[in-house]
This record gives sequence, C-alpha cells and structure tokens, in this order.
Amino acid sequence: MIKKQIPNSITALNLLSGILAIVATFENALLWAGFFIALGAFFDFFDGMAARVLKVKSDMGKEMDSLADMVTFGVAPGFIVYQLMSQSANLPTCSLFDFTIAPFIAFLIPVFAAFRLAKFNIDTRQTTSFIGLPTPANALFFGSFPFIKVAYLSAIIPAAQNWIGNYWILTALVLLISFLMVAELPLLALKFSNLSWRDNAFRFVFLGLTFVLLVLIQFAAFPIIILFYIVISMIENQQKSK
Repeated sequence: MIKKQIPNSITALNLLSGILAIVATFENALLWAGFFIALGAFFDFFDGMAARVLKVKSDMGKEMDSLADMVTFGVAPGFIVYQLMSQSANLPTCSLFDFTIAPFIAFLIPVFAAFRLAKFNIDTRQTTSFIGLPTPANALFFGSFPFIKVAYLSAIIPAAQNWIGNYWILTALVLLISFLMVAELPLLALKFSNLSWRDNAFRFVFLGLTFVLLVLIQFAAFPIIILFYIVISMIENQQKSK
C-alpha cells in the first residue's frame, strides 16, 4: 500500500538532507550544511508523526529512521566540526601520513551518535522520554555553529566568532556533547498524549521559548535551546521525584 510508504518516504528525505549536508561540507559551504541538517530534523519530526497518524508503524521504518539519523545527525555534524577545527587559528600541528590528525577528534560525534541510536533502539525505557541527548539535538547544536560565525551576530555575541574558531573550545564541546548522548540522563520527549497544560507545562514552556529564540536569532539560537532543554528536563525530573 502507498500509505505505508509515506513515512518511509519522509525518512528518505531526512537521509537525503544528511547526504547533501555532507556534500556541502566537502565544498566548505558550511552554512548550507547547517541548513540541510535543520531540514533533516524537520523531516525526522514528521516521519514519526505520519506513521502514528496513518497507523503504519513498522520495524522497517524504525530501522530506516535510525540509519537516516546516523547520517544526518551523526556523520554530517562530525564533518562540520572537522572543517571548523581544520580552519581554527590554534589548530595543533601534529600529523600522521601527511594528515593533520588534530581535527579527527570531531569524528567522536558520529561514533557516539551510533552508540546513542543503538541504545535507543533496544532501550524500552525510552518510549515516553529520552535517556541521553537525542541525536537531532546534537546535530542542531553543532550545525548552528556556521551561522554563529557569520558577521551579523557579532553585535549580539561579540566573542562568538572567536569561540567557534577556537580548536580547544570545539574539542571541549565535542567531548561534552558526545558524553551527553550516552549519559544516563532522563530528558523531556516532545510527545503529546493530550494538550492539557497540567500534563504538558514543561513542553509548552520549552516550545514557546524555542519559538521566541528562533525568531530573534534564528539558527544561532540552537545552542541556547539545547542548554535550556537539558535544564528544563532536569527541573521536570526533580518535580516528578517529589
């Protein structure tokens, strides 16, 4: 049935977006790479929704979703950070076989994304919430960096270009986000069983702030959004434990 292939087709668009993001990094078109990652996140949100609405969930769809996420939210952001590190002014000059190996630490991102996705597929605890930072959040975090580097943000975040161009700051962020992807950290899932304020207050607050930040500073808002996502999840967990 054609209906069964609609969610898979949307997942395929997510995968295609990730491939285009990788191609863009090879061309050093990092703004386009960040844009394609965001487009992939858009498709990733709607493939699951389409499967639920059409009632056509399948094991194939689940596996295909993970494979697409690995490319778009693991490999693509890894290459973006690799390029940013390669262009950093304070890049260490260690090399092996004519390769400058210092930027290779960026590929911890796809490695830990693979662990994250495999863990999600077999972890029955993650049906209504996440444990560890989801891979789309990881990708949007790093995919926003090219936008933070652009000049128009200098009046809002004066040191932004220096931060994104600093090898050691990038390394610290790679290690932190990689750890968060596999950490035993319960995080809010944006899945609504109903639309009541009582059951979804934290989700509504998060989505409201996300909208405001995206309007104000566009793609550069994602690092702030991801940080707020972690904080509000921890607050929600504390309230649940009382």
